Amino acid sequence: MNDKQTERVISALDELAIETPSWGFADTGTRFGKFLQDGAAIDINDKMADAAEVHRYTGCCPSMAVHVLWDFKDSKDVPSVIQAAEKLGIKLGAVNPNVFEGQLYKYGSVCNRDQTPREDAKAHLLDSVEIAKQVSSRYLSLWFGDGSNYPGQANIRWRKRAMTQCLQEVAGEMAADQIMLVEYKPFEPAFYHTDLADWGMAYLVAKAVGPKTKVIVDTGHHYQGQNVEQIVAWLLDEDMLGGFHFNDRRYADDDLTLGSIDPYQVFRIFHEILFFRWETGKKPEIAYMIDQSHNDKNKIEATIQTVCTAQELYAKAALVRHAELTRFQENNSEIDAEECLREAFFTDVRPALIEWRKRHGLSPDPLRAFRESGYTGRAAKERKERRIALGIRAASSYA
Repeated sequence: MNDKQTERVISALDELAIETPSWGFADTGTRFGKFLQDGAAIDINDKMADAAEVHRYTGCCPSMAVHVLWDFKDSKDVPSVIQAAEKLGIKLGAVNPNVFEGQLYKYGSVCNRDQTPREDAKAHLLDSVEIAKQVSSRYLSLWFGDGSNYPGQANIRWRKRAMTQCLQEVAGEMAADQIMLVEYKPFEPAFYHTDLADWGMAYLVAKAVGPKTKVIVDTGHHYQGQNVEQIVAWLLDEDMLGGFHFNDRRYADDDLTLGSIDPYQVFRIFHEILFFRWETGKKPEIAYMIDQSHNDKNKIEATIQTVCTAQELYAKAALVRHAELTRFQENNSEIDAEECLREAFFTDVRPALIEWRKRHGLSPDPLRAFRESGYTGRAAKERKERRIALGIRAASSYA
């Protein structure tokens, strides 16, 4: 890399902020069970402390998303949580309601034919809007497990209308500067139909809800071989791309660390965003968030892995020569156009990343620096003792 490329990468990295997820620091697993870790976060304070560690070593994770039912007992908890976050030097980010765990949501939440679950879900969404206002969060991030398992079980068109109507009412209570992010997923927990199964369905609902609503792309919520960067390009062109949930997947929603399976796809996604900016001169507001739940990896180390991978792939995408690429595309020079991407992707940007970290007073190797800090051992010891005092079984008690 030459000096000009290095400065181009550093300029791009200065703009990249990535939000960590509170739930990614806790014990999580699959529907088959969990493998517990003594160092996993027990409560919101642990989660914020862990998120602060990620920011300390990466320098680009100033906020942590929260999941309402997992992080707050009620709205009275919010002021103390805000104060604790400020002391740790982080902010509370996207607010995620939970309308998929309660027993009353067996047949759906806002799409349920029974009015009681529908009203309960709407009330929870409205409560989440108020929490978002209290923590000064711009984002209400919505994912619904609503769907059906058998043909004929549900009136799909009725459910679509119910979803839209509910979100319109919720949007009406949001502040002028708040944004509703609508997420989609092709299947699970419902396996015949999901009410928001793909980006097109999410787009139509978001458009119907109104200008405060955009689509969020979870990089794991797609069928095998789907062209995610095309979805990103279309949503950008429609001014409907609101954000991302970063993870990777080998089969479906595997919650693997970003770029562990297909780093080239992540690069191509970043390229579409930066190409759009170059071509239009517009800087879209995009919330870059992580959504990973590691059943076996160390929670903080896996998050640092993802952040560093995102930085590296974003840096590579920043090196694409857009003017040349445009000329090749206009001339149908397919090999030369592809080589524009390949050249950037295979460029070793690690020296530029090290220089960026040096300028920001960070270790050149965030993962190594975190390990050498001894934080994991201290947290595991303290949290194990706390679990025992609380009557919660510690991971090491299974040995």
